[in-house]
Amino acid sequence: MRKSLPALAAILSAGLLLTACGQSPNARTDDAAGGDPSELVFAVVPTDDSSELEKSFEPVVAAIEEATGIPTSIQAVSTNSGVIEAQVAERVDIATYGAFSYYLASSVADVTPVAMDQRTPEPGSGAVQSYGVVAAGSDIAEIADVAGANVCFTDPASTTGYLTAAVALQEAGIDPESEITPVFVGSHDVAVTQMLAGDCDVAFVAGTFIDDILPARGVISEGDTSTIWKSDGIPGTPIVLGDWLSDDLRAQITEAVTGTDAVQAHAAGLCETQTREAPPEWGEEYAGETACLWGGTQAFAFEPADDETYAVISDICSVLDADVCRGEEA
Repeated sequence: MRKSLPALAAILSAGLLLTACGQSPNARTDDAAGGDPSELVFAVVPTDDSSELEKSFEPVVAAIEEATGIPTSIQAVSTNSGVIEAQVAERVDIATYGAFSYYLASSVADVTPVAMDQRTPEPGSGAVQSYGVVAAGSDIAEIADVAGANVCFTDPASTTGYLTAAVALQEAGIDPESEITPVFVGSHDVAVTQMLAGDCDVAFVAGTFIDDILPARGVISEGDTSTIWKSDGIPGTPIVLGDWLSDDLRAQITEAVTGTDAVQAHAAGLCETQTREAPPEWGEEYAGETACLWGGTQAFAFEPADDETYAVISDICSVLDADVCRGEEA
């Protein structure tokens, strides 16, 4: 595991601190003996509707509580870096955020990924892409046209909402710090809506928000946006555990999130109102089945993941000279 105080300093200097956690809610039952917490804290980074995101994770939390016997609370934290800072302080036991945020967290906190989104019954289907999107009719037709534009990003520590796009801009000959005007808005939803409102010319966001999430919410309709760029696939959203938890507890949590799919979770009574009909992309086997909402991307399941799964993220830092990448030690 990388350990780098300069990397932590970069996070802190960006002003992306967790300010709302206060005293740790997950006090140890026997801290002197290194006992496990009496309550587990599961951190998520909300979109513009944090209650909807929290609702989607309630069945996952129910599975964790059933497997561990430990009450588990969902805590919405305003930024990816806020979650990382909470993990440094061991105030967040379980977290979900972008792949690049895990890369950052692993350099300053004792955390390990154990699972990642599996969007359909096909393993590996949780891979995500970053999209560059503009309003219909925009003069920006390709990434080379972004020079000089006002650009909405989500968070400096977001894989799909900044870093991957910044690499693409640099490869197109555009300095992502000096040859555009970056606007960090905090979430993928807001990046798209502010772009459509004219507050920026282009938005870089996770493709799932353009293809699935925002159309399903009625926020955008077909023809509202044009996609000018797509990244290669990036490993799916990780679920990360604190290494300070005991091996037995970590194994119980891992089994809870990887050993059940969304349809099985509904059959097991892990959700009441947090349900959805199985979508067509899950195949005929699940047609007509009811599933729990299963995480922020409404995944079919979570499949196992480990540190090596996210080794590709180091390639981004080998190309991009960004503040969040500086000071890393091998």
